[in-house]
Amino acid sequence: MSRKLLADYFSYLAVRIVICLIQCLTIDACRTLSRCLAVLFTTVIRVRRGVVDENLRSVFPNMTESDRKALAFQMWEHLFLLVCEIAQIRRKMHDTNWRDCVTFTQQREIVRCLLDRRPKVLVSGHFGNFEIASYLAGLFGFRTYAIARPLDNPFLHRYVNAFREAKGQFILDKEGSAGTIAELLRRGATLSLLGDQYAGPKGCWVDFLGRPASCHKALALFTLSSQAPMMVMTCVRDECPLHFRFGPEGIADPRALAKEQSSVPGLTRWYNAMLEQAIRRDPEQYWWVHRRWKGTPPRRSAAAA
Repeated sequence: MSRKLLADYFSYLAVRIVICLIQCLTIDACRTLSRCLAVLFTTVIRVRRGVVDENLRSVFPNMTESDRKALAFQMWEHLFLLVCEIAQIRRKMHDTNWRDCVTFTQQREIVRCLLDRRPKVLVSGHFGNFEIASYLAGLFGFRTYAIARPLDNPFLHRYVNAFREAKGQFILDKEGSAGTIAELLRRGATLSLLGDQYAGPKGCWVDFLGRPASCHKALALFTLSSQAPMMVMTCVRDECPLHFRFGPEGIADPRALAKEQSSVPGLTRWYNAMLEQAIRRDPEQYWWVHRRWKGTPPRRSAAAA
């Protein structure tokens, strides 16, 4: 066994031990642990403090320094609690009790869209507990396909994918999956995608939370080229851990798109506006540690962005 593979295996074992310890805790103990770790990460270690503060200054220019620190603390608490929820979800939520844990918004619209014979595009972001959202979709009997880059650690990659695929979500490799995606769209499948990932200088630049952001054109192209309804979905934690509000921020049907949504930039601008709407409502559940606003728009696109 190579040195790298050995290091990957021990990293995997460490993660599994941490997950086992979390699974031994009550959910209230997990909340207390998350708060303690949030204090550690905001006042002692100060992980990515500059990135978080810069993002908050840009999006909330009128927010005081003390309010930014409080929001950064709430974000870290959310992230650690998110990990605890993922570790415990398969033991705590199942076919018979999910109604005690999930509050739907626009339930009829969700079911109508997902039962449509056409392909569907579900868009979420680094907001709320998006991993739980995919898990819930599978729990409710809806098969989805997500596109993700393989993890560098092969042991962790298999472990994470086993969780993601436990209830019917399938993971497609980010590289070399174009043919598979085309076939899935032709068969009327449902794609589940993150809409707030940096797409490089050649992406589609639109405004997101007040700053130009590069977005992948594929999301809009999937909808416009395949007549696939696009639904921006969020899964936001309610007041208690393992209790969620699950529903769409908006649905764009290619058969009835407004003129301003009928192009790649227009549809990209629309789903970013839907994500922004949700984030501003519950800002503590967005990943402000995420480097969303990398790079600058090419000169030819600066005016449009």
